[in-house]
Amino acid sequence: MKLEAVANALKELGHPTRLSIYKALVRSGENGLPVGELQKRLEIPNSTLSHHISALVSAGLLQQRREGRILYCVPQYEVLSQIVSFLVEECCAEQER
Repeated sequence: MKLEAVANALKELGHPTRLSIYKALVRSGENGLPVGELQKRLEIPNSTLSHHISALVSAGLLQQRREGRILYCVPQYEVLSQIVSFLVEECCAEQER
């Protein structure tokens, strides 16, 4: 993953509300959560939630899926894995042995 993409994802996760949304979705599993359920759990106004979800989608951290009238937010675990790998891939690389 490129530095710019990781920096953008971390920037979006740096906001407390977006981090709370992402954490709730990561906990939910691969099926994600309906937007309405996420709104109830986090007690976030719909317009505010929509704004934050949009930022997380644009950073590649979430995708949205529609099933009939229900819109789901689905965490992208592969992107999360790539970010974590980027951060630790050179851990202790310059440490003397």
